[in-house]
Amino acid sequence: MSRAMCNPTMVSRSVLGSQTSSKSVTETMSGSHEFVIKGYSLTKGMGIGKYIVSEIFIVGGFQWAIYFFPDGRDPKDNAAYVSVFVALHSESTNVCALFDLTLLDLCKKGEHKVHSHFSHSLTIGPYTLINHGSMWGYTRFFKRRHLETSNFLKDDCLKINCTIVVLVSSIDSSQLNTIQVPESDIGEHFGMLLEDEESFDVTFLVGGERFHAHKLVLAAQSTMFETQFFNAMKKDDQEIVVIDMEPKVFKALLHFVYRDTLLEDEELFMLDSSFFPSLSESFIAKLLAAGEKYGLPRLMLMCESILCKDISVDSVAYIFALADRYRATHLKSICQKFSAENFDAMMHSDGFEYLKKNCPLLQSELLKTGVGCFTSATTGYNAAASGMSMVARWEKWDMYENVRYREERKDIREPRTKELMYQQVLSRFGHFNAIQLNDPVPLKDLIISCLKEEDVDSKYNDDDSLKEKIAEVISLWF
Repeated sequence: MSRAMCNPTMVSRSVLGSQTSSKSVTETMSGSHEFVIKGYSLTKGMGIGKYIVSEIFIVGGFQWAIYFFPDGRDPKDNAAYVSVFVALHSESTNVCALFDLTLLDLCKKGEHKVHSHFSHSLTIGPYTLINHGSMWGYTRFFKRRHLETSNFLKDDCLKINCTIVVLVSSIDSSQLNTIQVPESDIGEHFGMLLEDEESFDVTFLVGGERFHAHKLVLAAQSTMFETQFFNAMKKDDQEIVVIDMEPKVFKALLHFVYRDTLLEDEELFMLDSSFFPSLSESFIAKLLAAGEKYGLPRLMLMCESILCKDISVDSVAYIFALADRYRATHLKSICQKFSAENFDAMMHSDGFEYLKKNCPLLQSELLKTGVGCFTSATTGYNAAASGMSMVARWEKWDMYENVRYREERKDIREPRTKELMYQQVLSRFGHFNAIQLNDPVPLKDLIISCLKEEDVDSKYNDDDSLKEKIAEVISLWF
């Protein structure tokens, strides 16, 4: 018996290995912003840690702002240096960036003062801003006494250039692959509709000029137009006469309704300081009134924004009266804040005198705001200290008022009306809205009542010095 032996053949297979690769790409996005500081000398003495901030600008998809500290940021430097920082304003975390802060030579000699992060990027790497409000910059950016005699300060003006390079890692590279969507041009299309002389269905007669429009467009923007067209107006009445508005103002109103923008005519919106007493006759004031009449809050806000830029010590009282008249709440609030911060100068302005003669209730409202601001600044002191601060501001206002009164009357003390005296007492203590002018109580009792409403210690109310002061003030009035 034979047995066949079989030798198996050994087969060896070579498995080819697969090769993969990846790469990390760090992209950069850069941008610059120039911050112009006019009136540098006026910023001195504002306080250590107090700052002036630039407008917010965008670099690398993040919001930034430049902070300038005229008296420095660190109390240890005793205001010997100016400080400059750039801050992250976006609600983002761990933003990596490189920075360059340059104080520009305004004499054009090219000798700029440069504080750059770029030259040290290889040794220290980019700076990481952890969250909103994080800053990078220099506490000792420049010695102040050297700055004030340098070529960097010209005509009381400084210019700071900030360059930012934002690092975007490969993880965030999707942010770079975006499709830009152009801004809406619906306003242009509606503007073409306004210019169409054939499709209109309503006509306005304003000051002898005719304006064509479309009821549905106007009604969509204004509830007043909606009521006028679909609830109150007869169906066959296709022409509306507007008697309380100038043609150019109504034209601007229609331009806004259709295009959502203001007319591109800067001269119409310019205000001259000599024009403040007749501010209500300006184009921007009339357009604000039109926005209020037709219920167009966005138009009002645009007008408020323009008027806000002209607020100054000389103009604030006039603008405040205008804002109150047309219920421009944002503008009125800013006027009150500005008046409180510049209380002394505002009280000596022609505008304040205008309020006194024409709008006494508004004058009292501004006084109440100023006194309230002063009171809040003294929060934390004891009752006696609070009382002293109150008497101090009484004396300050009393001195101002009586000096002006004597100048007007040339030292002839004519008795004032009871209503005016009551108004002045109440406005000084910020209680104009709390007590009526026709309150029959004697003037002295009214003053004591105001003092008690200030929560001053009752013992202090009976103090002889305070009574003497009250008697003195009353005698001056008579």
